[in-house]
Amino acid sequence: MVWQERSVVDLRLEYVTLALQEGANRRALCRRFKISAQTGYRWLRRFCREGAAGLVDRSRRPQRSPRRTPAAMETLVLAQRAASNGAWGGRKIGRRLRDLGHVGVPSASTVTEILRRQGALDEAEAAKHAPWRRFEHDAPNALWQADYKGHFPLATGRCHPLTVLDDHARYALGLEACANEQGATVEARLRTIFRRYGLPRAMLFDNGPPWGEPGGAPFTQLGVWLIELGIRVIHARPHHPQTLGKDERFHRTLNAEVIQPVLYTDLAECQRAFDAWRYVYNHQRPHEALGLETPAKRYRASPIDFPEVAPPFDYGPTDQVRKVQDGGRVHFKGRTFRLSTALHGKPVAFRPTSEDGVFSVHFRQQAIAAVDLRDGTVQSPLACGFDGYRGRDIHNSTGSTATTGHR
Repeated sequence: MVWQERSVVDLRLEYVTLALQEGANRRALCRRFKISAQTGYRWLRRFCREGAAGLVDRSRRPQRSPRRTPAAMETLVLAQRAASNGAWGGRKIGRRLRDLGHVGVPSASTVTEILRRQGALDEAEAAKHAPWRRFEHDAPNALWQADYKGHFPLATGRCHPLTVLDDHARYALGLEACANEQGATVEARLRTIFRRYGLPRAMLFDNGPPWGEPGGAPFTQLGVWLIELGIRVIHARPHHPQTLGKDERFHRTLNAEVIQPVLYTDLAECQRAFDAWRYVYNHQRPHEALGLETPAKRYRASPIDFPEVAPPFDYGPTDQVRKVQDGGRVHFKGRTFRLSTALHGKPVAFRPTSEDGVFSVHFRQQAIAAVDLRDGTVQSPLACGFDGYRGRDIHNSTGSTATTGHR
């Protein structure tokens, strides 16, 4: 039907008023108002039954929608979304509701549509994040990633979150509210984590303090302590933050679900929030990279117990052992090489390589440098991204980190 550019209800009211007059030609009136006879008689019936209110347009929405998600389920979806501080999407929410035993949980796309319909989905924010390419070790505790997330303000002071993540299971082994980013602070927190979960075979860090020296040397007192425990220390390639991609992604989730929504009073309150959320992250929050399983279903504690005192270590009979002197200097075959000041007083071993005049330098089980007797230069295999002098690159072509042994 077609109505002139006037108030539609006014036109309908005018039509029925005229059509109800005695002797009115209703079909002729329909032609004049440019509506069908069927439409004209429908308005007459509504007016006679409901008055002027019957002339208002009605929703075309069906009175019943048998396939619509029940209101109770929509309430559960919105509650789960709110519990994640608006961070979980359709897949995670759907999986979590099924894990909680709810029956009739809709598909992930339907859950997403519920969020969109209820105005609980930030489309612009979701579009910012491209999918991550995922690489992982094939067993728990083969590699842990550790890093500091950027500090954030508290009502009193600042918090520096220290995060420790298992590469295989994405299990958050540590989420620590620290007052600083010093090596002693990290060691104290790692001791607690090692006592609970055991030792990993290797740990991956970036190159800045407290993981590496400001001058570029890859080892600090913290790294030396870890090597003495039998843990292989690996540093990310310089300017390649994606090497620590899992921990970086964890930081983004931590920021969205815990840090941004609240201004915490102090470190104690912050740690309580971290502890509560770490349990949710490990045991409740479905992880898309794990096929929507939780990290706890993939992780198991390490069989390698934490020794309170570093065990002794004997070098091989063919190793040429020297003690590192003050300033990180070591003397070998008439030359002086500078290693790391963190190694002061520690014995290191020199081993010949396949290249004449070049020796690899080992501290306990780990290659830490290579020296060239021909020109007196020192190369750091870890700073260059190598596990051993001119050995295999610890990063494969896709950017993942190769498994390293624990001796």
